Amino acid sequence: MKKALVASAAFMALAPFGAHAEQKTLTISVYAFAQDDFKSIVYDPFEAKCGCKLVVETGNSVERLAKMEANKANPVIDMAVVSMADALSATRKGLIEKIDTSKLTNFGKLYDLAKDPNGDGMSVGYTFYATSIAYRSDKMKIESWADLLKPEYVGHVAFPNVTTNQGPPALYMLGLALGKDSPDLKAPIEAVGEKKDDIVTFYEKSSQLVQLMQQEEIWAAPIGRFSWAGFTKLDVPVSWATPKEGQTGGMNVMVMTKGSKNQDLALQFMDFWLSTEIQTKLAEKLVDSPANKEVKVSDEAANNLTYGEDTVKNLKLIPSAAALDNRAGWLKEWNDTVGQ
Repeated sequence: MKKALVASAAFMALAPFGAHAEQKTLTISVYAFAQDDFKSIVYDPFEAKCGCKLVVETGNSVERLAKMEANKANPVIDMAVVSMADALSATRKGLIEKIDTSKLTNFGKLYDLAKDPNGDGMSVGYTFYATSIAYRSDKMKIESWADLLKPEYVGHVAFPNVTTNQGPPALYMLGLALGKDSPDLKAPIEAVGEKKDDIVTFYEKSSQLVQLMQQEEIWAAPIGRFSWAGFTKLDVPVSWATPKEGQTGGMNVMVMTKGSKNQDLALQFMDFWLSTEIQTKLAEKLVDSPANKEVKVSDEAANNLTYGEDTVKNLKLIPSAAALDNRAGWLKEWNDTVGQ
């Protein structure tokens, strides 16, 4: 019997630790966009590295934030990626907590813009995009956002509806061009309202713009850089504007759920995602523009991304507090003035 016990103990000592230890599970909440690429570039390699299981939940921002709020007392999500404004909304609702950036080895590689997007230490940016104007360079010249409303141009313009991601940023930059830097966006909405009968369309989806430009129904439209690739394939000359007021855009950020039981693992995953290797692979696949300033990509990829220090320094993003506190007002003003 004694020999049998010794043999059993020796066998147990030789058995792989993982066979007896419970595998750690990290649950993340992300956008549904490009999940096949994220799986091959980010999720699978991280699982192999950490020896853990990654559970991925997808959905739009409203649904995902609602789930976090519904499970506030007993979190079922460890980390999430959301917009800057949604991160601030989550902070106000007590759903997330400060990120210990000292545990992120790649934090110092980020552009300053991405290190603390809302200035509260609650989020870290992992990608952003520029918003500017795609325009027919043989038909017009764009030096300012206000040029969109010039009498000779406005009848060839598509403008984003205020309810789209591109609407408020485009209005914000138009306001700057008009000398009105106010978060209520009243002045630019009024300016657009005065020209509403001339503007070709107030678009809901940027995918419709390429065809409109090919058919010469429009000459210009404010767009996000992620939509730019389609315009480069047209057989008419289209340029990306660099208005004197600058470019605007948006940023997506990483947040950590308050009360998560896997915070160290969540930080490891964030750090992995922010690494030069992973950010480079995502950029080359045109999945995300890199927040890691060490990333170098091909000229072809760079042309379809928000890329490079000069571009990043040129971005003027709407402050999250301004977006959250004024959304309802923007919509009412737009409906009253533009009527779309």
